[in-house]
Amino acid sequence: MVDFGLDTFGDVTTGADGTRLPYARVIRDVVEQATLADRLGVDAFGVGEHHRDDYAISAPEIVLAAIAARTERITLGTAVTVLSSDDPVRVFERFATLDAVSGGRAEIILGRGSFTESFPLFGYDLADYERLFSEKLDLMTHLLDEGPVTWEGSIRPPLRDQQVYPKTESGRIRTWIGVGGSPESVVRAAQYGLPLVLAIIGGAPARFAPYTELYHRALKELEQEEQPIAVHCPGFVAATDDEAVEVLWPHARRMLDRIGRERGWPPMTRDRFQADVEGGAWHVGSPETVAQKIADTVRTLGVQRFDLKYSHGTLPHDRLMTCVELYGSQVIPRVRELLS
Repeated sequence: MVDFGLDTFGDVTTGADGTRLPYARVIRDVVEQATLADRLGVDAFGVGEHHRDDYAISAPEIVLAAIAARTERITLGTAVTVLSSDDPVRVFERFATLDAVSGGRAEIILGRGSFTESFPLFGYDLADYERLFSEKLDLMTHLLDEGPVTWEGSIRPPLRDQQVYPKTESGRIRTWIGVGGSPESVVRAAQYGLPLVLAIIGGAPARFAPYTELYHRALKELEQEEQPIAVHCPGFVAATDDEAVEVLWPHARRMLDRIGRERGWPPMTRDRFQADVEGGAWHVGSPETVAQKIADTVRTLGVQRFDLKYSHGTLPHDRLMTCVELYGSQVIPRVRELLS
């Protein structure tokens, strides 16, 4: 069986008149989108953590707790928790609390994040980028066992036979490692025996096949149990292929060009965007088109979960709700049919 999820970063959207909505409204809209996903039987809902003006969600666990109160069955997690600039003890405590209020539906996806604004915000040096994530991940894996923790590193005071509360009812919070295509990160996930999430945000999904193969090989060589692999890909669903592209394009272009200016990328062209829709990471189109592409991605990579990152820049709430509706009611059943 393959599970299907939806991810959002709480992108700040626009209203009917094209004006930017307040952060509070965007966050309430995300709760509505997740509530609809739960009613439609979507398996998982993830919210990202960012600390910049184009995203509304900087405290994902609080948003997820609000969603937990409005939903019954959907798994609630992050996409991702930026562990490098957080305290693993506090991460565990917050998610154990979320797990309690949601009835055991919490999960964590740990990652470095695609932006670095949290480092100066919380007083971390980017020169310590690798060491921060490596040591904090090691501590986090000790905390996940929910027993007394003895740990020592260079980035925080040591722990000596320390208990951390609350404990979860199941005895463990499901925790993944999200990676963007680094072989070292893939091997590290295998080293700790944690499930893997591949963030495929550009290029053909098939180019990630060597990473899934590496992960399985590393698990075997390290004598770890088999673990699931998930993929996170951008996409958007509308009634027809043409409508999906026409609605998405201006919002995606502004979003990608802003990020591009920060990172030195050239402006996005319509032809380049269209090529990525047709053969790259973007899963965009009618329910049938998106279902066919998701099924192909799942088959090609042999993954056990597919998460669609459905919010992009200023795409309005009503369009996002329609996307969630079509994904849950038409795309997921069709993918399951194609994979059966």
